[in-house]
Amino acid sequence: MSYHYRLDEGNLAISSPRTDQDIGMYQCLATNTLGTILSQKAKLQFAYIEDFETKTRSTVSVREGQGVVLLCGPPPHFGVPDISWRRLDGNPLPGKIKYSKSQAILEIPNFQQEDEGFYECIAGNLRGRNLAKGQLIFYAPPEWEQKIQNTYLSIYDSLFWECKASGKPNPWYTWLKNGERLTPEERIQIENGTLVITMLNVSDSGVYQCAAENKYQIIYANAELRVLASAPDFSKNPLKKTSVVQVGGDITIECKPTAFPRAAISWKRGMESLRQSKRVFLSEDGSLKIYNVTRSDAGSYTCTATNQFGIAKNTGSLVVKERTVITIPPSKMDVTVGESIVLPCQVSHDPSIEVIFIWSFNGDVIDLKKGVAHFERIGGESVGDLMIRNIQLNHSGKYLCTVKTTLESLSAVADIIVRGPPGPPEDVRVEHISSTTSQLSWRPGSDNNSPIQIFTVQARTPFSVGWQAVSTVPEILNGKTYNATVVGLSPWVEYEFRVVAGNSIGIGEPSKASELLRTKASVPVVAPTNINGGGGSRSELVITWESIPEELQNGEEFGYIIMLRPVGSTTWTKERVPSVESSRFVYRNESITPLSPFEVKVGVYNNEGEGSLSTVSIVYSGEDEPQLAPRGTSVQSFSASEMEVSWNAIAWNRNTGRVLGYEVLYWTDDSKESMIGKIRVSGNVTTKNITGLKANTIYFASVRAYNTAGAGPSSPPVNVTTKKSPPSQPPANIAWKLTNSKLCLNWEHVKTMENESEVLGYKILYRQNRQSKTHILETNNTSAELLVPFEEDYLIEIRTVSDGGDGSSSEEIRIPKMSNLSSRGVPVLEPSVCFLSIVIIFYCFAIQPLVR
Repeated sequence: MSYHYRLDEGNLAISSPRTDQDIGMYQCLATNTLGTILSQKAKLQFAYIEDFETKTRSTVSVREGQGVVLLCGPPPHFGVPDISWRRLDGNPLPGKIKYSKSQAILEIPNFQQEDEGFYECIAGNLRGRNLAKGQLIFYAPPEWEQKIQNTYLSIYDSLFWECKASGKPNPWYTWLKNGERLTPEERIQIENGTLVITMLNVSDSGVYQCAAENKYQIIYANAELRVLASAPDFSKNPLKKTSVVQVGGDITIECKPTAFPRAAISWKRGMESLRQSKRVFLSEDGSLKIYNVTRSDAGSYTCTATNQFGIAKNTGSLVVKERTVITIPPSKMDVTVGESIVLPCQVSHDPSIEVIFIWSFNGDVIDLKKGVAHFERIGGESVGDLMIRNIQLNHSGKYLCTVKTTLESLSAVADIIVRGPPGPPEDVRVEHISSTTSQLSWRPGSDNNSPIQIFTVQARTPFSVGWQAVSTVPEILNGKTYNATVVGLSPWVEYEFRVVAGNSIGIGEPSKASELLRTKASVPVVAPTNINGGGGSRSELVITWESIPEELQNGEEFGYIIMLRPVGSTTWTKERVPSVESSRFVYRNESITPLSPFEVKVGVYNNEGEGSLSTVSIVYSGEDEPQLAPRGTSVQSFSASEMEVSWNAIAWNRNTGRVLGYEVLYWTDDSKESMIGKIRVSGNVTTKNITGLKANTIYFASVRAYNTAGAGPSSPPVNVTTKKSPPSQPPANIAWKLTNSKLCLNWEHVKTMENESEVLGYKILYRQNRQSKTHILETNNTSAELLVPFEEDYLIEIRTVSDGGDGSSSEEIRIPKMSNLSSRGVPVLEPSVCFLSIVIIFYCFAIQPLVR
């Protein structure tokens, strides 16, 4: 050490390093009480850059406006020419190479032996070019392939260490102990990377290094050798205190004391020395093995270890348990999807041993603690049955019941086959389509463990309600049929098809729908129905029919053909109605007389041609409105909300116009709330009751006849005033008395207001319950008697009667049946205390449920 070297822990610091003094190789030595090792070598170099040349350059003279070149002779540097590279052996440069920006530096990453060779650098500019050649030679510093490891050996043992390193050129080896070079002697043999020391003694302990070196580098592998000598000792590795084995099983009791040199081992069971036999085996490492254990093998076992330095003993006990046996294993099952099954797994075992059941499905453990869907463990401690609820197709497979104890693991397996309806057919295609047929093909889906027995083809159109089964050829599609011709289709309709499969379990899910295709067009075949008509104006023949739905039009440019002729004529008039949505045609001709009969047929056509015609129907031409107004019109009021209008019927002929019925018009003369109503009656009816009117209001009414051409003139108006409103107050203070089957009722007379109709009498409505028929008793008095067998409770209400109609009803009164009254001890009262009795009864009924 000197003034500018300083050791900082394991680091060497050099202050103010000098090129002439400090350049060179450095190596670190590390030492402790167990030995010394050397580090890798490190080389210290100094960087430099040279100065420019110092000689004076000649002066350069130049005229103004001329050009000049001043040459620069710089010191060595990077960057001035265009540079390229090549290999002189003609091989291309490897693709992994990298260049600097100026290409003055060629970098070859991950240099390999095939990159060896001569390389040439070509530098050029406008003034010329220059070449430089160099040779790349592959070498490799040593790298360890096998190192020595720390080793602990007993005295008198032998040491064998080997280290191997790769490199180019091949490295040579040197062995060191505690930093000093080892030389061969009687006990020490060194050959390349191997070191052998025989008859080890304690002085051989230390730190050893194997050094591998070539001309490029030296590397070290370090390991400690510790030579040990001691008496047997069980403190670090005692015998197992208790070993447990099942009857009929095998057990190994290890005896591995620490001893240098290795100890001799002997065993005792209790006080009896153990010798090797068919069931008892003493292994070389000192372990005791007992095969086919019986109950009598239980007890204490002592291992004795001896070497030249001493003796040691250690004892453990052997406990023998009964074997675990799967008494009811799971068995193979064949089930239908949706069923619930139980897979049994029951065992007999030693009562002192805990049993754990683990179920696996196709190799994956079922975690029953997380509440897996469909799976549930049932049974007690010794029962591990597995219930599978609502079993699904994906539950087919192998189920393994594993029974685990601290001593052993048993298992039993069962195959479960779940059968279900077939999966959806696939790849449904339309191979060909005509106006009424379509050729389909498909591929079957999964049979879900039950052979497919039948296929069914379904179709859907914009006009159908969902999917409908269709007819096919062949009619029955068995499980081996994968194509069919669908028949009975409608022309010029968009269809999509799907296929469903069935087996003995049921019908499966349908396939995906085929491509949407339209059948070819054809002449329409369905003729219109319900040919009718009539009405309209004079000189018109109105013809109506039910239009043909789009799915039966069979093609584009659909329309209707109208054929008509007067009854008795032989010549048909033909008209075309091009609208697809038409259901009415008006034929006009001034020569048509009113109500003339015509024979009419309606047909269909489209771009493909004309189709069928309907059967002949008789339709009458239009007529004039009635020319006369009804006579004898009168009106009378029946209540506050209704009136009746009457008139005389009109005798009609061709001149006066046909009468199909009458229209009754009514209105009020209230300018603030003008109201008009119109009601039609057909045939020869000559009276009409009108309801929903306002009370105490003047109404006007008029009548006119009508037919298909419209309505005729109105009769002169007549008027009537509706009755006043019925009484708004209901009967009050109702009292009742019940004796045997006779019910006595009385109430207060209802007084009306000025704008209400006078009370003319009262209606008593009674019934057994809300669903039974209501009976009515009318009276002019404010009392009434009912002779009714009261075997059930009765409901009674009372309302007023007036010219304006029935008034408001009283609240509903419930009269209990006779048995209830007698059981409660209801007294028979005189009429003078009737009102008091009703009050008492009502209060008793109200509070009794609360008291109870």
